[in-house]
Amino acid sequence: MRITAILSLAILLTAACNNSKKNEVTIKGKIVNAEAKTIYLERVSATTMQPSLLDSSLVDKNGNFTVKGVSDEPSIFNLRLDHNTYPAASVINDNSKIELNIIFEPGNNQFAKSYEVKGSAASQKMRDYMVSFNKDVQAVFEKTRKADSLQGKDNMDSVAGTIIAARDVEAKKVQAYTISAIKDAGNPALILFLLGYYQSTANSAGVGLPPISNEEVHEIVSNGAKAFPEYNPLVAIKATLDSEKKKQEERTLLGKQAPEFILPDPTGKEIALSSFKGKYVLVDFWASWCGPCRAENPTVVKAWKKFKDKNFTVLGVSLDRPGDKNAWLKAVKDDNLTWTQLSDLKFWESKVVPLYKLQGIPYNVLLDTTGKVIAEGLRGPALEKKLQEIL
Repeated sequence: MRITAILSLAILLTAACNNSKKNEVTIKGKIVNAEAKTIYLERVSATTMQPSLLDSSLVDKNGNFTVKGVSDEPSIFNLRLDHNTYPAASVINDNSKIELNIIFEPGNNQFAKSYEVKGSAASQKMRDYMVSFNKDVQAVFEKTRKADSLQGKDNMDSVAGTIIAARDVEAKKVQAYTISAIKDAGNPALILFLLGYYQSTANSAGVGLPPISNEEVHEIVSNGAKAFPEYNPLVAIKATLDSEKKKQEERTLLGKQAPEFILPDPTGKEIALSSFKGKYVLVDFWASWCGPCRAENPTVVKAWKKFKDKNFTVLGVSLDRPGDKNAWLKAVKDDNLTWTQLSDLKFWESKVVPLYKLQGIPYNVLLDTTGKVIAEGLRGPALEKKLQEIL
């Protein structure tokens, strides 16, 4: 969650510094099976990710149109019909002339069935990625939905576990495909688009995709800034991430005794972190409102089941809001979080936030039997890998 804010802020702070020559792009195209009267060309701002209108064109009786736009840097352009909410197609201005063929299902003027693009290698890569990604992520989502519907039912947990395992394999393939597409992007606007498109989907609750880790995001941005040193957004993001990484290194608790805290469980009983000494403990900071946390919970459940009989346990610490106890407990039940759960229901005012210098959730620290922090920020396969290593 925090990485998204960092990306937006960094772009915002430096967007005004780009004084490159403005380049015009002309987009000609044809619309098939839609009764559109007007098409609008919008440029997606790198600062706000919001579109701004650049041009419009009447669509002739044969569906033909021409629109023009300018940008001082590689950019995403959306083409939207009439007053539709969603764009019919998107392109990147890596060429001054681009051709589009936008095809709709008869009777459906809101969503394009498909579109073809000529004259723009980056636009073609973006289109191909979205088509493949959307198809694959739907299969991942269906497995997540099916597994969720089975969990908790008599004799169905093992079946659900098998489905989740198969889902995780597919999800990792989608992530690997995305990282490969980013490496092959060849265009800085496309790099940011692919990264943002994947992360926003992965951070949506219930999808089942693992987000690209902060370390991998840092590597992607660093490589992009090196390849495109004149593209201010990537350079600015790299500088911000470098600064954040340095701060994180200064904040790290690795090798230190975990700060003590005492918080109430759902019954109001006060429980101290130190009462878990003698066990390996994963202190898991999360909240019912946090989509990425909920998406990560199955990974924690899987690890707990695998290692709970090896002197290991999990301690959940929720940053739920005041008055949201029911939402917290419902999430605990729905996500099968059967280990000890604590919360003072004070949101970001919780006493654990400054103690653990929390910048975002999900976040966790792994403690050894003496209460010393031996790992932190374990997400996805990294959690099980670390537990397998020490247990």
